[in-house]
Amino acid sequence: MTGLTRTEKTARCQEAIGYRFQDVKLLETALTHTSGAATPYSSNERMEFLGDAVLGQIITEKLYHTFPDLREGPLSIIKGSVVSRRTCARIAHTLGLSDFLFLGKGFTAIPESILANAIESVIAAVYLDGGYEAARRFIESVFHDEFEAASRAMDSDNHKSELQNLTQHGTGALKPVYHLLDEQGPEHRKCFKVQAQIGERFFQAAWGNTKKTAEQKAAENAVAQLAGEAPPWPDGD
Repeated sequence: MTGLTRTEKTARCQEAIGYRFQDVKLLETALTHTSGAATPYSSNERMEFLGDAVLGQIITEKLYHTFPDLREGPLSIIKGSVVSRRTCARIAHTLGLSDFLFLGKGFTAIPESILANAIESVIAAVYLDGGYEAARRFIESVFHDEFEAASRAMDSDNHKSELQNLTQHGTGALKPVYHLLDEQGPEHRKCFKVQAQIGERFFQAAWGNTKKTAEQKAAENAVAQLAGEAPPWPDGD
């Protein structure tokens, strides 16, 4: 939105994000990239630092209460995907923050890193303006779809969906691949050995009495190993 004054930009930004500021100067600072700042202290860098911490705290609390039966490792993986730079940039893009940023000259396209920083800075501005509860409501609103995606993948009987969700929303966005390594036993009672792969990383293989069961166990192993935990089905060697 070129040609708009600073006042017009901040007014339209408030409409777009669904929050009305008591102190609009906080929002103006949150939208000011270093390239468009009059001084180093008038950019959104400090707000980005604060917003990152507030976002992490609120996401952690939300995940803790939403998934009471989930272990620490998977919780950490989900948190990492929800607060990733890719996710933050996507949310900033969805809210249209690129139209409201105050940038210096020379930008033909706005990098993902600037968009990710912008949403964190806006979170800090909401926190400073309205307090913790205002920040929590704002984050839960704009990150709602990310939580929905995580919730759908948390079915304990569908580890393939869980693994797919974790990789889809992570920084690499790589799709898991399942390799049938071996099959043994008579035709009516076969066992299958399957291994999951993400990118160049291979995870602990697992056996199952059907290919589907073996794939689920292999996915569960991968989720555990991504979290730095021992695979629950280690007898796939």
